[in-house]
Amino acid sequence: MTRSGVRLTAYARGGGCACKIPPGELESIVSGLLGPAVRDDLLIGADDGDDAAVLRIEGGRAIVSTTDFFTPVVDDAYDWGRIAAVNALSDVYAVGGEPLMALNLLCWPRDTLPLELAGEVLRGGLDMVALAGAHLAGGHSVDDAEPKYGLAVTGVADPGRLLRLDAGRPGLPLSLTKPLGVGVLNTRHKSTGEAFPQAVEVMTTLNAEASRIALGRGVRCATDVTGFGLLGHLYKLARASGVTAVVDSAAVPYLDGAREAVRDGFVSGGTRRNLAWAGRETDFGRVGEADRLLLADAQTSGGLLVAGDVPGAPVIGELVPRGDRPLVVR
Repeated sequence: MTRSGVRLTAYARGGGCACKIPPGELESIVSGLLGPAVRDDLLIGADDGDDAAVLRIEGGRAIVSTTDFFTPVVDDAYDWGRIAAVNALSDVYAVGGEPLMALNLLCWPRDTLPLELAGEVLRGGLDMVALAGAHLAGGHSVDDAEPKYGLAVTGVADPGRLLRLDAGRPGLPLSLTKPLGVGVLNTRHKSTGEAFPQAVEVMTTLNAEASRIALGRGVRCATDVTGFGLLGHLYKLARASGVTAVVDSAAVPYLDGAREAVRDGFVSGGTRRNLAWAGRETDFGRVGEADRLLLADAQTSGGLLVAGDVPGAPVIGELVPRGDRPLVVR
């Protein structure tokens, strides 16, 4: 039981980034809304599904803009606030930017849940924004039947040193800066109340250092791994770059307890939808169902997937010239 005695995950149909609209459905919705770029100062837009938008401004700089929010992924209100904030900040790091300012986005069932818990959520977000060296400057709230929290984040970047989905090239290794398995552990937590501090630690770790290291090593292609799972985000990268991504399944790191959670059936609907979408584009060879589900596991506040070497991060595969399919898992 949490310190407040309230299980926040019981008030959400989904949890964390697993509550996203499925990637295939989302692409069908937005595809007709994306016209050709009319100005060359929009360096990264919505064409390839990059993590944030980037606009060149005067003075040799670029503005980074993004937003992210979701339903409770853990029962502890303060931890949920921290996780949601780190997840939103991650989009700025994923394109090579530095966050400057954030605004709260809060939906709260004020007649159902104590407002004091909402205060704990906001406190968690404030602490993580401060840790990132940015300002939290207000925001917006609405009375809603389902609790949701996140941030709108503004950052700055060097327009000549961005991390993009379409910059992958054959011969580059694929590095992953956080282990997978957050999704299945969160699903188990929601179902049983069992706590997984190893998952909370991963979800509350900023991707700031990984982004800085990647940029310092000349990396130009990366994304973060969140609600569409490793396979979904890697598919978008391979598709945008015109390459095939080869994943060594034995090299992919997982959190303790992740395999047991899959074995025991704690797999979210979001993860299964990810596998159905990205799986159509993947040659799995002899890789079994459990590994496929883990590779598609809907992550919340996951790590960076980098087309390049990142010291300390395992290399899980490589980019090769485009073959029959954009993804190969061996």
